[in-house]
Amino acid sequence: MTIRILPAVGDPDAGHSLSGLLGQLPGVEPSAPVGDSTLLLDTLASLAAASLEELPEVVLVHERIGPAPALELIREIALRFPAVGVVLVTADAGPALYSAAMDAGARGIAGIPLGYEELAARVQGAAQWATGVRRHLGGGGDPLAAGPGGKLVAVAGAKGGVGTTVTAVQLALAARAAGRKVALVDMDLQSGDIASYLDVQFRRSIADLAQINDISPRVLQDAVFTHQTGLGLLLAPGEGERGEEVTDRTARQVIGALRSRFEIVIVDCGTQMTSAGAAAVELADIALLVTTPDVVAVRAAKRMVRLWDRLQIRKAEETVTVVNRHTRSAEIQPQLVQRATGTTVARTAIPAGFKELQPAVDSGRMHDLDAKSAVKQALWGLAGELGLVEAAPPGGGRRATHRGGHAAGGGGERVLPGLRRRHAIEAGGDPAQGSVGDGTDALNEIAPSSTRGFLRKRGGGDRGQVTVEFLGVLPLALIVLAVIWQLVLVGYTYSLAGNSADKGARAGAAKGAGACQDAAAKDIPGSWTADIDCGGGDGTVYKATVKLHVPILFPGAADFPWTVTGTAGAADETDLAGGGE
Repeated sequence: MTIRILPAVGDPDAGHSLSGLLGQLPGVEPSAPVGDSTLLLDTLASLAAASLEELPEVVLVHERIGPAPALELIREIALRFPAVGVVLVTADAGPALYSAAMDAGARGIAGIPLGYEELAARVQGAAQWATGVRRHLGGGGDPLAAGPGGKLVAVAGAKGGVGTTVTAVQLALAARAAGRKVALVDMDLQSGDIASYLDVQFRRSIADLAQINDISPRVLQDAVFTHQTGLGLLLAPGEGERGEEVTDRTARQVIGALRSRFEIVIVDCGTQMTSAGAAAVELADIALLVTTPDVVAVRAAKRMVRLWDRLQIRKAEETVTVVNRHTRSAEIQPQLVQRATGTTVARTAIPAGFKELQPAVDSGRMHDLDAKSAVKQALWGLAGELGLVEAAPPGGGRRATHRGGHAAGGGGERVLPGLRRRHAIEAGGDPAQGSVGDGTDALNEIAPSSTRGFLRKRGGGDRGQVTVEFLGVLPLALIVLAVIWQLVLVGYTYSLAGNSADKGARAGAAKGAGACQDAAAKDIPGSWTADIDCGGGDGTVYKATVKLHVPILFPGAADFPWTVTGTAGAADETDLAGGGE
């Protein structure tokens, strides 16, 4: 997220110094300073007339601005432009002035002489506040973009080996490819593998931030590794025992700092729920639970959902379950996973693709996974479904959606749950109430063989699939049938030629050439072009030769240029009959 700052400084030298310091802040876009209060209000009014989004997130008001006093100016800005965060720059940072500035509507005070760390913290705080206000004032923003700063996505696994890290990495790569500013955090503190998947060696980790009370932008910048893909990586500690240093307080501070600098923050929480991972799940705008379509993994997912519900960090209906290694032949389909866990299952299921992933995993270059990979296409389709990238138009991306499409709920537009527990609380819900069904009956349906037909029954999203597949196979089937039919015609022509030659030779041996011609031509259909030659031999054997043209598919329409020849001989009986030729 880029923070636009408009300084208001009466002294040109102070304005120049302030602009230079602002230019050193990461993710900041400072404007040229304005010299008086009237010009400042006019500038803000013109920007607000164009659009609410045109206003700067932060206005820095110097204490010596004129002609209006600084506190009066702050009060005027707060009344006329409530979507702007105001920071007062003053040499007197005492309690009295602080209280007066807060009453006037300022979001913070920066003391003179200005320090990098203090100014960065005040600007970040005011920008977060302004972003939250604009979201409420706009009313039509993205419903998934809850909370100050960037969108937070927590990815957890039902059990080890279900593909949690691969899912988190590919979601981050998809969002980055869409032009978003993305941070990927490895909060699998004892066995994090993001560094291995992306071939990264970095001395800093999230554990280095555990003892820091105030995480400034510069400290965060030192701890975050910028990958060649553009991802910002905050890695797990190389020594697993250091994971105990990362508490829930540390996780909240780190996540808050990352959300203020990145549009999207994706956290790999692993499969073990630590206090830091629980904090990430609670703060997340979207909580993903990755599982596989087998009984053990589904039961583990159900246990994880129950754990989150008991800890009151995430309700079942606020959790999105992702089915990895999905196949149409599996007995456990996404609909059954949804019934067993009580969660919402993502429409996009990830197919099994061990051979596709193995080279990328072994080389540690998951970012070089082939774009044609079905696994990559499905995971990037999932990113579109979650709103991390622009979603594909309806009907597209067949690979990215499993064929048993199943929206949660009835028809209409589907909205992903889990945009924070406070939405449910504001609506009158009780966060302590459990909403997780035990799912035992659903899982017990797997055992009897009589239920397999139900489990493999096509969902409503498969309607028309058979017709589409049939139309795709029909041309090939017609070609195969045409070839078979042509081979039948060739064989039949060979049979006709042989039989006709045999009959002609027998008739000619007894009655002469005329009888040979008639007998040979008698059983040849009119659609076959024949050339009959009677006679020859050595005087004791009467020979007949029949040449037939092979028709092309339809007899009588066209023939091949080559012929099929049948030759037969019979003992010459004309002399014994007392006549003949």
